[in-house]
Amino acid sequence: MGVVIPLEESKNKLASIKPLVDLTKADMERVNQLILSKAGSDVQMIPEVAEHLISSGGKRLRPMLTISSAALYGYQGDNHIKLATSVEFLHTATLLHDDVVDESDLRRGKSTARMIWGNQASVLVGDFLLGQAFRMMVEVGSLEALDVLSSAACVIAEGEVLQLSVSKNMETTEDDYLSVIRAKTAALFAAAAEVGPIVANAGKAERNALKSYGTNLGLAFQLVDDALDYGGKAADLGKNVGDDFREGKITLPVILAYRRGTEKERAFWRNAIEAGNNSDENLEKALGLITKYGALTDTIARAVHYGTIARDALAPLPETPWKSALMEVIDFCIERVN
Repeated sequence: MGVVIPLEESKNKLASIKPLVDLTKADMERVNQLILSKAGSDVQMIPEVAEHLISSGGKRLRPMLTISSAALYGYQGDNHIKLATSVEFLHTATLLHDDVVDESDLRRGKSTARMIWGNQASVLVGDFLLGQAFRMMVEVGSLEALDVLSSAACVIAEGEVLQLSVSKNMETTEDDYLSVIRAKTAALFAAAAEVGPIVANAGKAERNALKSYGTNLGLAFQLVDDALDYGGKAADLGKNVGDDFREGKITLPVILAYRRGTEKERAFWRNAIEAGNNSDENLEKALGLITKYGALTDTIARAVHYGTIARDALAPLPETPWKSALMEVIDFCIERVN
């Protein structure tokens, strides 16, 4: 079942991540080299598992935020490369751990590491990458950057536990859900953007601007991801449509459809999510209810709202190609629903 999600403000030309990719290309090549170097180990399984996920086609948006936010303030040096690599390793480690917790079979269209090497290897290689991330942070020698990224790692872990606590609970509120994605997704976006001005020795106002940008970009990004799970295509998602439904995840489209439905419809959701009756037939019914109550459209509207906050965070900064590219990333993240 396909669902068309209309945007309130459609544009003739869809936004692209290409301007940011082009601006960060040289530095990202150095990041990629460092990733391969730091993912190496004499223990054969470690580079195998790490390479499987690292090479699986992710956009590397988070490390690009670190590179671009440092360049935004004229940084000259090498420390942003190590910090960007640390950010990517934190992200990769959380993906390895997430797939174990969620029992996911696919990641970006490929079998997850846990399906190939098992849960134990996935968790332990994730731990190895976390260790390498912190080693690189220490090498940079910035206590402020270390504080920001280590705090983000703690918040992400808290978000994972919080998600477990609300999993399969249909009484989860929108505020609960936002707390989860603020911790699980937005925290790393925020940290990735904030360490750039830190390493560039920019002021507190500049740090706060990029932190706000990253936080709200991350919220918009995750809201769109959660909408796409019910309205996208497997080829675009890198996973099966409806995986969140099958895993009993409580996301905003489900919360809105549940709260807006009749008592009979709410009973269906409790049976499908809480009791685990997540058949293909029930997925079709869930998609119908989500469409009936405009849950996808309103989820995207929330994403647009946070995208606007991210845009306003950067608004006072001087007009540069870096700022323009970061602005376009906001639209790109939201317009993925097209």
